[in-house]
Amino acid sequence: MTNPDRLWDTCADSLRTQLGQSTWLAWFDGVRQLSGGDEPASRTGTGEVNRQVVLSVPASVVKERLEARYMPMITEELGKACGGQVKVRLTVATEPGLSDESVLSVEPPPPGAAARTEATRSTSPAAASTATALNPAYTFDAFVTGPSNRFAEAAAQAVAEMPGSAYNPLFIYGGSGLGKTHLLHAIGNYVHQHFPHRRVLYVPTETFLNQFIHSMRTKAQTDFKQRYRVCDVLLFDDVDLLENKEALQEEFFHTFNALYQSSTQIVLSADRPPKQFLTVDDRLRSRLLSGVTTTVEPPDLETRLAILGKKAEGIDRSVPPDVLEFIATNIRHNIRELEGALIRVTAFANLNEESLTLDLAEKLLADVVAGNQPRQLSPAMILAATGELFGFSVEELCGASRRRSLVTARHVGMYVCRQLTDHSYPMIAREFGGRDHTTVIHAINKISTLMAERRQIYEQVIELMRRLQAGG
Repeated sequence: MTNPDRLWDTCADSLRTQLGQSTWLAWFDGVRQLSGGDEPASRTGTGEVNRQVVLSVPASVVKERLEARYMPMITEELGKACGGQVKVRLTVATEPGLSDESVLSVEPPPPGAAARTEATRSTSPAAASTATALNPAYTFDAFVTGPSNRFAEAAAQAVAEMPGSAYNPLFIYGGSGLGKTHLLHAIGNYVHQHFPHRRVLYVPTETFLNQFIHSMRTKAQTDFKQRYRVCDVLLFDDVDLLENKEALQEEFFHTFNALYQSSTQIVLSADRPPKQFLTVDDRLRSRLLSGVTTTVEPPDLETRLAILGKKAEGIDRSVPPDVLEFIATNIRHNIRELEGALIRVTAFANLNEESLTLDLAEKLLADVVAGNQPRQLSPAMILAATGELFGFSVEELCGASRRRSLVTARHVGMYVCRQLTDHSYPMIAREFGGRDHTTVIHAINKISTLMAERRQIYEQVIELMRRLQAGG
């Protein structure tokens, strides 16, 4: 029989193969064996011994998930390793210095929340899922999991697999560029794929505000309410922007209640936890705190390397490990900047048909490495600099003209704005003439691709960033 103290290690590889890397990292990576199968838990009627294995898990959400879905598989694999029947018990054993509440807090839902069963959901074509402005690149498979975001990703997966049943509402908070929006889109994409009759609605707070104001001006409040109260999954980004907007808070409060009472899944993101919302009504704050609250934090070096490695897989060129390590070591706090630096060096190497070396990366990213205190930039400053570089006025950049050279300038400005500020897609869209945020997403994706294909685009992006960071 396998060493009782090493049973989990023995069956871990088999479980990882069966489950896949994404599921393993989300739910199993933090599991540890506390005691082995050397002591009997009970005896069967035939005299056979059921041995007990105690496994520790890092959080209650993981314990609940493993017990609900994966316990038969775990028991079977441990039984094989043990050479007989085994009883498995899970216990939450939080890592030193990291309380369970600091990464995942659960409070009971307010009374009166009526459960809506699957049988009552409409399955007509008219009720089919309409995933609004979801980015197809933001999936769980594309999300790199590490200690800084494991609990958030695990909760998001649970919500996606059981919308309206697990962790409702789910509140994800953390700094800019750490993956909150990615997780919201991943939930939406998963539901859209696996539950085609569920109506998915992704909405940034700024879009909610603009539509709310428009509904009041056009006396179409009923249509506005209907739009948000018939969905099955509501993904609400940047909810902290509700602060200091009393009328909008009131509308969202009633929308939240209506959705929650019909068991609609609600997922929200913000830059800080609800308890720190100083100018939000107490009733709304209590609703935001009524489910699961989890955080994403800046990734550690290993996670940053994994993120870069994942991103490099989609690049038509081999990136040496020392280049990835250089980028990961010098860009620590923002995944968006991390990916932007990788695009910058690989695009330059492609355009100039040069070998991608550490010396080249150090040269190209010298301004990034030296910029310990980056200049605070505003969209207005970026618009002005973009107009000056391309020879257009700010009014033209924000206008409706689709002239090719003007569109290129506009897209470059949007890309740089996303790279050098913490502004969300809707906020950038507003600054560039009140456009839809999907226009910004398209512009950023397009410029990211063109930088590796057209020398002129690459040089325009780098020059604009240089001017802005130098203050000239």
